[in-house]
Amino acid sequence: MKKQAAIGFIFITLLIDVIGWGLIIPVMPALIAGMKHIPVNQASKEGGWLLFVYAFMQFICAPILGNLSDQVGRRPVLLFSLFGFGIDYIFMGFAPSFGWLFLGRTISGIAGSSFTTASAYIADISDNETRAKNFGLVGAAFGLGFIIGPGIGGLLTGWGIRAPFYAAAVLTLLNWLYGYFILPESLAKINRRKFEWKRANPLGSLQNLKLYPAVAGLILALTVDYLASHAVQSNWSYFTAYRFQWTPKTIGISLAVVGVLVSFVQAVLIRVITPKIGNDRSIYFGLLLNAVGMFLFAAATQSWMMFAALVPYCLGGIAGPALQSAISGHVPANAQGELQGSLTSLMSVTSIIGPLLMTNLFAYFTSVQAPILFPGASFVLGGLLMLTSSIIAYKSLHPR
Repeated sequence: MKKQAAIGFIFITLLIDVIGWGLIIPVMPALIAGMKHIPVNQASKEGGWLLFVYAFMQFICAPILGNLSDQVGRRPVLLFSLFGFGIDYIFMGFAPSFGWLFLGRTISGIAGSSFTTASAYIADISDNETRAKNFGLVGAAFGLGFIIGPGIGGLLTGWGIRAPFYAAAVLTLLNWLYGYFILPESLAKINRRKFEWKRANPLGSLQNLKLYPAVAGLILALTVDYLASHAVQSNWSYFTAYRFQWTPKTIGISLAVVGVLVSFVQAVLIRVITPKIGNDRSIYFGLLLNAVGMFLFAAATQSWMMFAALVPYCLGGIAGPALQSAISGHVPANAQGELQGSLTSLMSVTSIIGPLLMTNLFAYFTSVQAPILFPGASFVLGGLLMLTSSIIAYKSLHPR
């Protein structure tokens, strides 16, 4: 297989991964609520645990599989990940109880290193001239998959609440079969190294952050930003289903709109806005727009308001890349890879904490125990965290 064809397969693999993920998001509230015989607002707590176990298992296992791919090659690890995702979707599609959903997500988290291994595959077959372009396909696959997946997932519910899981399983396992028969190994045996448990320690990457005291404040700002984003990422489907009685179809359409807006911001707007206003202002304005979007979500009383509030929220997407750029600019060239690995581990930790925090907050403020009924509580917390992140970033970039 020529390099270009291999890149094409990796792109399709990542695209199908994200489509599969996007397919099931719109149906999770209704599925969990029906399975547990509870209201959709209380189902959010159970959904938070599903997100938690996936993120936790991925945090533990991704470094192990990444290091394992340095010994046995990318192909077997990538195929293992694809097969694991396929089994997860089958488990969830046929799950007779919530425990089976939990088991499926656990398997998916263990096998969930496809993006990491695919990135290593791209590095193996790229040279200096093609590396940036090839890595750009990772972001393109994520954006496109998040447009296609939720939209189709919402439509598929016309054939039943579990139809998106069957579709995701078929897509993933077909891609696994294609890879099994067609995909060559990218890592030459001469470039392989023996697996070492010490290098597969998931906490090791976090400890490396101590090496960059000059950007400690910016890293903290990025951490708070990651945590705040789970007010939307973990809660959107449950909030809209509860507050506005959105169906999986409407939830899917809304997430497809998010995909379009995010892709526009990442592919077009950042290239125009950041050079004009500068990297630092992109951070402040972006985080402030995120906060405005969050507060508007919390205050929304009609469905159209949620779609309108998506505009400032998604425009705030200029902040993340600018913040990462500011951090990278303070770190020497020979430590960039180590830094990015550490930031990825940090993002994984916030993905463990964030879903439980935001879904439980939503469930509490929509329960009879709450002092007031306030479904938007998690969005308010998210907005306050975004404002906090902007203040931390400002103080870090303008020390007295």
